[in-house]
Amino acid sequence: MGQKPDPSWPMGDNGRMSAKNPATLLPAELHDEIMRSGYYPQLVADVLDVAVAGESVLAHLVQTETTFDAVIRRHLTVMVLTESRLVTAHVDDHEGDESFPASAAATTEAVPLREVRSVALTHLVAEPATYVGGTGGEHTTELNIAIGWGAASRIELEPAGCGDPDCEGDHGYIGSTLPDDVLIRVSSAAEGSEAVRRAMSFARALSAAIAHRS
Repeated sequence: MGQKPDPSWPMGDNGRMSAKNPATLLPAELHDEIMRSGYYPQLVADVLDVAVAGESVLAHLVQTETTFDAVIRRHLTVMVLTESRLVTAHVDDHEGDESFPASAAATTEAVPLREVRSVALTHLVAEPATYVGGTGGEHTTELNIAIGWGAASRIELEPAGCGDPDCEGDHGYIGSTLPDDVLIRVSSAAEGSEAVRRAMSFARALSAAIAHRS
């Protein structure tokens, strides 16, 4: 027989509790995904639990990223959609000192849904000529999600031209401003096709929530 739950343990939205961390108010599915990420999971769960503050979780996305810059650096982003806010958590390896050689920086931000200005999605599709509609993103090999609420943006520039292939004049640059408060890239080659589908599901839920708040 399994362990009988203690009535004093807080429960997640789906009614499940984690015996590993009975104090968390995060839904069990979200808590389990954080644990599976393996990247300081208890720290991530705790800081996110504080930021969510007991609100009902409607959707979530957990994304890990590893980069190589002389040393291996890891980064984890968790996005949580509640009934009123978009909560994000970023956790990075952080350079320590002699006292604490290894450390991590965990930052959370909670943005009211009414403040979210845009959700920009870029779908990378292989063999577009054979694309079949209504397959739930089965042909999407990479999904980029850029969410903006005005705190940060990026400018992409490229040389301007005049259409004359023989022209050697300097026409300056043209560019566009894109939201860059949160940028998530999910690739089927790196994380698997199921990760792309989860990212697409989260983007759909967030877009719907913003539309209903307008």
